[in-house]
Amino acid sequence: MEINETVKRGSAELWLNVAYEALLENGVDAVKISPLAAKLNLSRTSFYWFFRDREELLEALVSLWRQKNTGNVIKQAEAYAETIREAVLNVFDCWLDTNLFDSQFEFAIRSWGLQSSYILSEVQQADDLRIAALTRMFQHFGYSETSAEVRAQSIYLVQIGYITRQTREKTAERMERIPSYLEIFTGKKATQRELDRFFARHGYKCKK
Repeated sequence: MEINETVKRGSAELWLNVAYEALLENGVDAVKISPLAAKLNLSRTSFYWFFRDREELLEALVSLWRQKNTGNVIKQAEAYAETIREAVLNVFDCWLDTNLFDSQFEFAIRSWGLQSSYILSEVQQADDLRIAALTRMFQHFGYSETSAEVRAQSIYLVQIGYITRQTREKTAERMERIPSYLEIFTGKKATQRELDRFFARHGYKCKK
């Protein structure tokens, strides 16, 4: 497509980004073609160069959420770690790095699920996949099936609670709680080296 045509019509990514913003700001009812076109200063008809209809755009949003949030929780749960504590800290990266896990997006999708049985089923499937990955992570380090599943659910449901309650917590406050969370979730106390490596990759200097 020539540059002037791109300017006239936008792009699939541009339409998806503005739909994402509308979803986060005002919910799924705000994701409508005409208002989005107005935000982009494009014609309504330009939308149809990239999506068949509104439903296809909504499905693209769900796909984006699925790939980013669920995909990265599973990826982090399967990442290399020498100890279960390091493995859990890999997962904790998701809760602190929006490039890995978008909590606002998660909240918006879960809110949408209250209006749509289809989205609710997508959320439930995502929950199952994420918890299964966390369970496998614990089992890899020798935990029994029951213990692994209980610990996986504990980690996951605590974070979902943070999201659904729209918890606002200072970085320093949350970081100071990390050692306690680790010990509760794993039954093992983290070494200072494990904590220092985790803090360093998030740019946090621990008070000693």
